[in-house]
Amino acid sequence: MVSLTAPYVSGFLAFREVPFLVDAVRRLQAKEPGLMPQVILVDGNGVLHHRGFGVACHLGVLTGLPCIGVAKKLLHVDGLKNNALHKEKIQLLQAGGDSFPLTGSSGTVLGMALRSHDHSTKPLYISVGHKTGLETAVRLTHRCCRFRIPEPVRQADIRSREHVRKTLELPGPPALGRER
Repeated sequence: MVSLTAPYVSGFLAFREVPFLVDAVRRLQAKEPGLMPQVILVDGNGVLHHRGFGVACHLGVLTGLPCIGVAKKLLHVDGLKNNALHKEKIQLLQAGGDSFPLTGSSGTVLGMALRSHDHSTKPLYISVGHKTGLETAVRLTHRCCRFRIPEPVRQADIRSREHVRKTLELPGPPALGRER
């Protein structure tokens, strides 16, 4: 458990969360170096960011580890918008693993929209964080998806919420169905 002291400010998530993540990586390296990850999937953006340097970039640079940004919503940056054209492209994603580039108005490819699972209707937005290429990031993310969200991110979310429930003695969630 950590106490976040910085407020949430859109576009500055790294300054709120990365210090704790870096500390967790350093503690893991000191205690169990054999368990150091080869890559970190970050619930957030990499270069698909207003300043071209999201939480996945920030964490990667500070830890020296390859990081991939995996966002659930499209960040509106460099002309990218969740408009009718974007929705049409999403409809063309027929199967898990299908993707299309997210090209900004500047002509720069900032990431990829990925249909992560055959039964998923909403794409994930994959972007490079640190020490990885976009195609590799998309392929690796897809390989980690049993459901819509990549399993490492999904399990971290499930386990952290359960820990908070137990610690604060909150009632559990309703029975979970299949996730999409």
